[in-house]
Amino acid sequence: MESDETFLRMRRDAAEEGMIAEENVKCVALFEKVNTLYDTAIRQRNPHFHQTEFPLILRSPSPMKRKLEDRIICITGASKGIGLGCAKICLRHGAKVAITARNARAPEEELKAEGFDLQSVLFLDCDVRDAGQVEATIGRTIQHFGQLDGIINNAGWHPPPQSIEATSLQDFEDLVRLNLTSTFLGCKYATPHLKKTRGAIVNMSSKVGLMGQADASAYVTTKAGQIGLTKALALDLAKDGVRVNAVCPAGVLTPLVEEWAGSLDDPAAAMKMIDELHPIGRMATIEEMGEVCAFLLSDEASFITGQAICPDGGAGLGYRR
Repeated sequence: MESDETFLRMRRDAAEEGMIAEENVKCVALFEKVNTLYDTAIRQRNPHFHQTEFPLILRSPSPMKRKLEDRIICITGASKGIGLGCAKICLRHGAKVAITARNARAPEEELKAEGFDLQSVLFLDCDVRDAGQVEATIGRTIQHFGQLDGIINNAGWHPPPQSIEATSLQDFEDLVRLNLTSTFLGCKYATPHLKKTRGAIVNMSSKVGLMGQADASAYVTTKAGQIGLTKALALDLAKDGVRVNAVCPAGVLTPLVEEWAGSLDDPAAAMKMIDELHPIGRMATIEEMGEVCAFLLSDEASFITGQAICPDGGAGLGYRR
């Protein structure tokens, strides 16, 4: 009880004396000490501590730290597209990142050319359809970095338009395995480690998982399934301090989109058509999706769980004249 009372006195004294202002570098040591004590108390579920008693400003990030400083984040399908955008943004925010993909080293030279410290990157080849490989990848990430603070289940694929009559059972099952089962596996094998760090899960779904898409019944099924899994796990893991959210983009400028447009007679017109689906007037960048994921992995999103976040440029708002 004595330590509890001392802790409460420290927090109140600090708040009253105005020592928490971020511009006051002299308060950083006290700030970090107080927050460390606070986090320890919460982790131990000490009944003497109640978060509502404390000034919100005490939970502000330290001016000396980036939002993901020294967090360990595993990202599937991170060799290109949205996954690579997530990797870059997480690195910029101070994280150490495990880039996993079937050819994980594909972006190595690009990352080096952009000035990223490759000592903070672990490249792991992984086929997310294989449960053994997913489990081993999580294990190797922890073996290398020492812990796991977050996972972004991003790996997946959008097949060309196809009616349900033309979609074979094998096509459907293969896509479920790649897009949905892989997300389940990532969550399953990451969860025991995230409980230890009170970490976070981000599942990369899609706007169409909420609103549907023509000639994409198999794909929409997988994306809606990811949202359902996200909500179920958010309930299951809240008591362990693990948050689970889904990100549901609309159009994102990725190599897959450019490849699709390039296969058409008028690629420029195809790209313009996708841009105009968004009231903002363009597709998102992969880095913009990365920023959303970095936010959800950080303490800034500490009260957000079980949500399907839609950074869609207004695409889901309805018809425009």
